[in-house]
Amino acid sequence: MATKTPKKPPQPVVPSSTPDDGGSVVLERRTEKIKPPQMHQVLMLNDDYTPMEFVVVVIQEFFSKDRETATQIMLKIHLDGKAVCGVYSKDVAATKVDQVLEAAKQNGHPLQCISEPVG
Repeated sequence: MATKTPKKPPQPVVPSSTPDDGGSVVLERRTEKIKPPQMHQVLMLNDDYTPMEFVVVVIQEFFSKDRETATQIMLKIHLDGKAVCGVYSKDVAATKVDQVLEAAKQNGHPLQCISEPVG
């Protein structure tokens, strides 16, 4: 079986001397400043029906807080009507809200959780 040697593609012809007409373009590289993503805080809202112990467990489980910190956050929710449980990127905050609401629903509690932009 005979094989042919591949042919080289023809090289483009470049004029040897071209006068500079002054129309050359110089591109400058500009560094773009990228802003960090907007952070969102996850808030739990107080209600008169969800047991305080359940709120503490939820804060420990979904926000990785120790028992003492979770209890302090729960008391702030109880006394002030709401409290920040954590600050995350938008997608992570939305996931945390969904996790809390699903856990509350599965346990028959009306616990509410929201996220809002920080600032």
